[in-house]
Amino acid sequence: MRQRSQWPITVDHITMPLVILFITIALYFAPDNAVNNLVYNRQQLADGQLWRLLTGHFLHTNVIHLVLNCSALILLWALHGQFYSIKNYLSLFIFSSIFISIGLYYCSINLQQYVGLSGVLHSIFVWGALKDIQTKENTGYVLLIGAILKIAHEQIYGASSEVVKLIHAPVAIDAHLWGALAGTLFFCSGVVLNKLHKHINSTATHSHKKPII
Repeated sequence: MRQRSQWPITVDHITMPLVILFITIALYFAPDNAVNNLVYNRQQLADGQLWRLLTGHFLHTNVIHLVLNCSALILLWALHGQFYSIKNYLSLFIFSSIFISIGLYYCSINLQQYVGLSGVLHSIFVWGALKDIQTKENTGYVLLIGAILKIAHEQIYGASSEVVKLIHAPVAIDAHLWGALAGTLFFCSGVVLNKLHKHINSTATHSHKKPII
């Protein structure tokens, strides 16, 4: 098991989680007319307001919803922050947000509105578990299996009624599914791109070697 010598508090590790946290909290206190222009809304998306694919994930139904998701964001940083960088976290967040929203738009046609970080949090969680596995951390398998079982349970039995009561809204369980898929795809694409980059560098190195005469 990994022996953590220090918390992941370098600028690279902590910048983007703090930025997401700040934006999320700030938007909770934004005027209603501003928030209404940012919510994931099927009809407005159909009318071309594509920024809602991203912005809806920063919004929350009530303070409990906000606290739950912000707490999860911090816990995920504590768990996998050593893998974060400004570039990969920002890329993962944007990719996951848009991927989830597109998945909801085309496959959850009865869902008219959606807000919350939970879908993206599932993406970050799964990506972190896969990074654990990549670095030979056995706990990664436990985390990944746990995520799969949770999502499968939600798809079969629905969301927890307690959570529904707490956030005063139905839980968009499909967002969790699309989030997990987004995290998996992002991880796999990173592995492929890294191998391709190494192959190109290796090829370039060999091509510059002078022949022995």
